[in-house]
Amino acid sequence: MGLAYAGRVLKLGVNIDHVATVREARYRGDAHGEPDPVAAALLCEAAGCHGITVHLREDRRHIQDHDVFRLRESIRTRLNLEMANAPEIVGIALKLKPEIVCLVPERRQELTTEGGLDAVRHLKALAVTRRKMNDAGIEVSLFIAPDPNQVEASAEIGAQFIELHTGQYAEHFHRKRARNTELRRLVDAATLAHRAGLSVNAGHGLNYENLSVLHLVPHLVELNIGHSIVSRAITVGLPKAVKEMLALMKNYRG
Repeated sequence: MGLAYAGRVLKLGVNIDHVATVREARYRGDAHGEPDPVAAALLCEAAGCHGITVHLREDRRHIQDHDVFRLRESIRTRLNLEMANAPEIVGIALKLKPEIVCLVPERRQELTTEGGLDAVRHLKALAVTRRKMNDAGIEVSLFIAPDPNQVEASAEIGAQFIELHTGQYAEHFHRKRARNTELRRLVDAATLAHRAGLSVNAGHGLNYENLSVLHLVPHLVELNIGHSIVSRAITVGLPKAVKEMLALMKNYRG
């Protein structure tokens, strides 16, 4: 897959973790409950998204094992499994066979993934998992900060994609000077990644307000967005929330 996306429409992967978070608040440990992440995923697909993203965390705080296998059977677009480089989760991914996995750092105490993967420090371990996934026909993305050393390590590992962590950009969005600094980091990292043969995704903290400025970042293939869409869906419904986000993305020129 990889570079075949170059020059096409900017794609939207909807992260439905927060749908499961609402369910787990009432039905923690139950085999059933509402809202159903799979039903939400199908609504997102019908509204035009290009893929579904879920994070199967080691502590199973939201998405559960049965969710990912039901998603694998149900959705028609691409399944992107976010995961820690942990033996148990690696084994599940190899059995599940999503189209792509995104390797992310994971800490038990965090509310959501707070930072990028240290690909430099964990290069050898990540390369081993990358080979296992590729051998099983699964593409690999690494969720990294927009840092040249991390980009270069990702290329050395042999990943097909990186996903640039946009959290600092989102956090500083209303402070113009800091925002522009973060934007420049994203532009430089995306440019370097493209030159290294990596396809470039982005995500974390993106919403209906800060998305348009992100269009200045070149070579983007896909944006993975969850919290903002699920939050918007509370007032307008999930299909409309997805369509509104897609409308903001359609003028991207890459």
